[in-house]
Amino acid sequence: MTVAVALQHVSRLFGTVKAMDDVNLEIGAGEFFAILGPSGSGKTTCLRLIGGFELPDAGHIEIFGERVENVPAYRRSVNTVFQDYALFPHLNVLDNVAFSLMLRKVPRKARYRQAEAALEMVRLAGHGTRRPSELSGGQRQRVALARAIVNKPKVLLLDEPLGALDLKLRESMQEELKALQKTLGITFIFVTHDQSEALSMADRVAVFNGGQVQQIGTPEEVYKRPVSRFVADFVGSSNVLAPEFVYWITGERRWASLRPEAIHVMAAGTSASRMTGTIVSRSYLGPVIRLAIDLNGTMLHASVPSGEALPGEGARVALGFAKDAIHMMEPADEPASAEA
Repeated sequence: MTVAVALQHVSRLFGTVKAMDDVNLEIGAGEFFAILGPSGSGKTTCLRLIGGFELPDAGHIEIFGERVENVPAYRRSVNTVFQDYALFPHLNVLDNVAFSLMLRKVPRKARYRQAEAALEMVRLAGHGTRRPSELSGGQRQRVALARAIVNKPKVLLLDEPLGALDLKLRESMQEELKALQKTLGITFIFVTHDQSEALSMADRVAVFNGGQVQQIGTPEEVYKRPVSRFVADFVGSSNVLAPEFVYWITGERRWASLRPEAIHVMAAGTSASRMTGTIVSRSYLGPVIRLAIDLNGTMLHASVPSGEALPGEGARVALGFAKDAIHMMEPADEPASAEA
């Protein structure tokens, strides 16, 4: 794998707060890489360090093999798309996209030709004469993308660019971003706190918390095989099982993760399951119904298809799941890593 971006023992401090704490990270050329984490986890600081908007207090940053911690942002082969888009309201769309080319003294005809090509790539051909205020949120986001890609960067940084969009438009833009990345073939580094965005778009995901990388892997690896309680609880929705409960089931005293969709729910007495509990609540979520079930003091959540006939709140039910549905994590005597 050709490495596009490498962070080697990178730390960044703000006073006594470690926004980045000895982070090691390698991102491949042409990879759609997501950095996922809650607010204050260090994900945006990581992006700003790569982009040159922040400088590390320790460690090294390389972009395609070049050490860049002392290279200013404008000389790095990266561009950034910010959450607020940062468009110039007094310029039309074409001039917004062509602005950076103008600063580089690209001749007028050439820069407008390149700007129009970038707009066509993001499906905004013919919108060049409009002002940002005349565009929808999704269109402004595409203008920001066009402005970022017109310089042909080797790496595109995206700082929660879909955060201001409504759900339907956000889902549509997720598909468009993935398609655009495949067309361009460049490295995308996408920062988000939205797990569904990271899992649906990325080739690999880095989960951040407390300024540290908790886990790196494919979306499936991170979702199905979390390495810690934090990752299991933050990525998707999981039942984090205490060592005592896991010991009762498996004979091994470890923390474990059990995804709600892996649990089968049956009326009590219809199976030989020794696990029976009481439905405390049920929530209709469209394709699934989410159940909260009290299992002798342990609360489990199960997701079952909406079409299944289920008893109501207060009913006794039996639970079952495949043995390999339980994913083992930290031993009982180890503290949870970087709790939120």
